[in-house]
Amino acid sequence: MTVEDRGSGQFVPEPVDALVEEFRGFLGAERGLASETVRCYGTHARAFLVWLPKPLDVALADLSAGLVTGYVVEYCRGRNTESAKAMVTALRSLLRFLHLTGRVPGSLTGAVPAVASWRLAGLPRTLSGGQVEALIEGCDTDTAVGVRDRALLVMLARLGLRTAEAAALRLEDVDWRSGQILIRGKGSRVERLPLPQAVGEALAEYLTTTRPRCASRSVFLTVRGRPPRPLTAMAVRQIVARACTRAGLPRLGAHRLRHTLASDLPVTHLPDVSRSGTRPMPRPPPAAAGAARPGCPCP
Repeated sequence: MTVEDRGSGQFVPEPVDALVEEFRGFLGAERGLASETVRCYGTHARAFLVWLPKPLDVALADLSAGLVTGYVVEYCRGRNTESAKAMVTALRSLLRFLHLTGRVPGSLTGAVPAVASWRLAGLPRTLSGGQVEALIEGCDTDTAVGVRDRALLVMLARLGLRTAEAAALRLEDVDWRSGQILIRGKGSRVERLPLPQAVGEALAEYLTTTRPRCASRSVFLTVRGRPPRPLTAMAVRQIVARACTRAGLPRLGAHRLRHTLASDLPVTHLPDVSRSGTRPMPRPPPAAAGAARPGCPCP
């Protein structure tokens, strides 16, 4: 039976549900991982556990390095490198958890092979300025989706955010008066970043013209469907992928924009958040400014 056969649409035994929930709790409480990372690891853990022979407790007690390696090889067949790397990272974390809780006979993390990335060897690790602009300007700003996607892409490119960080952004996180933005990063880390002029302008246009009016405090929302829902990190990745297609680029992850930003900013040019190192942002129109106040309708 293949990985897809065992992991797609079939009834998942209750022991798997319980174990996955315990694993997720461990990741959040003990390791302090972000909710999106916990969700991703949990999804991969479930697929592996469902793939194992039944009953689950016997399969775990008898788990061998060969079976682990076999799963990885089978999973990676036909998948792209990024998907495979995400899976092996999650699987190593699951195996450490299973060993820590005494469910497997020994540490099997060494049985998880590294994922070869030779298929991406010919691609640049960073994008040129022209390529970044092509990603951004390919959005159709005559549509609500295009205005939203452009604001999101400008933020990813100019601030170097992770997809989960962009998806987690809330209206009250944008301090228009001081020109700063609050970012919730990995491991529950919170930091304030300067709000560049280009990011502020793109955000203000989205908030005041096309963002749906609703009770949600999330900045980026779905356009279709009612009620509007906050975008997930997966949805942000899909927006980046569609932008790559429009720009004629290979499908790239948002992390490539992070690498591009980092390589383009010499240490001497990094903003100093401790000083007033940002240009004051012009105050947004009343609709956007009011959106950050509790009790006001979203713009």
